[in-house]
Amino acid sequence: MGILKFVLIAVPVLLVIVIAKFFSLWLRAMVSGAPVSMVKLVVMRLRGVPASTIVNARIMAVKAGLDISSDELEAHYLASDGQPIMGKPASGTYHVESVVKSLISASKAEIALDFKKATAIDLAGRNVLEAVQTSVMPKVIDCPDPAKGASTIAAVAMDGIQLRAKARVTVKTNIQQLVGGATEETIIARVGEGIVTTIGSAETYKRVLENPDMISKKVLERGLDAGTAFEILSIDIADVDVGDNIGAKLQAKQAEADKQIAQAKAESRRAMAVATEQEMKAKVVDMRSKVIEAEAEVPKAMADAFRKGNLGIMDYYKMKNIQADTGMRDSIADGTNETKSKKE
Repeated sequence: MGILKFVLIAVPVLLVIVIAKFFSLWLRAMVSGAPVSMVKLVVMRLRGVPASTIVNARIMAVKAGLDISSDELEAHYLASDGQPIMGKPASGTYHVESVVKSLISASKAEIALDFKKATAIDLAGRNVLEAVQTSVMPKVIDCPDPAKGASTIAAVAMDGIQLRAKARVTVKTNIQQLVGGATEETIIARVGEGIVTTIGSAETYKRVLENPDMISKKVLERGLDAGTAFEILSIDIADVDVGDNIGAKLQAKQAEADKQIAQAKAESRRAMAVATEQEMKAKVVDMRSKVIEAEAEVPKAMADAFRKGNLGIMDYYKMKNIQADTGMRDSIADGTNETKSKKE
């Protein structure tokens, strides 16, 4: 009997506590035309889901003409781990609220977006509300991104003159490709590549300076937004400056390299000539030694001729006279050559 009395007393007390806790929330949902049963509110509490967040999101959806059940909102809250959105939204704003607001904005702007698609975008890590806002109001992306350090994109025309360009890309979000689509970094990289290619294909830098929009037209023709989460609306060249004469610098470096190569080859030839000269001098010394050696044999031959009777004393004196006469003429000739050299 005691247990029965306890149950009979406890149950009504619990009912009163539950009704007192959730009555205002239940009544607010009821009068707003977005009813949520008392049982669902209690079950939300048991699951750790803030009932006020779900009820508020459902009221916003119903008032905007969207039919989103509390079960769907609760399921998305649990799927997003119940964490508030970090970043631009106000602190404490949950994913369900962001999804509902994005659906309302898309509905008013006549953008095709349903709850399933919106939750998929949100769970993929993208800010679905910001994406819808960008679809309505396009944003401008600086190319290159100043936050990454570079302020301009450098490219060299065919005449060797460097140009530094800066572009501003106007984009809007492509909702249908937001899941799996490339981000802003891809747009910046592709536009930068297009600018470099366009300037590099120009015959002269003057043509680019005279007509900067040629860069925009050629870059837009390349379809750079394919596979990205954005649609490029326009590419505007904000600034084009003349940089260094890269062609002249490269030619100067090449000329310096050619000069060093030529000097090396000339030094090699000089070394070979010096080696050949030394070799010839060695050969001359060798031939002179052979001549001296041959001259040393002459007295021996003369002595042998005396002994054999092939050479007489008169013949010997005649030969000595001829040698003396020849020596005198040589000395006279050497003196004449020295005199001429001094006069010259």
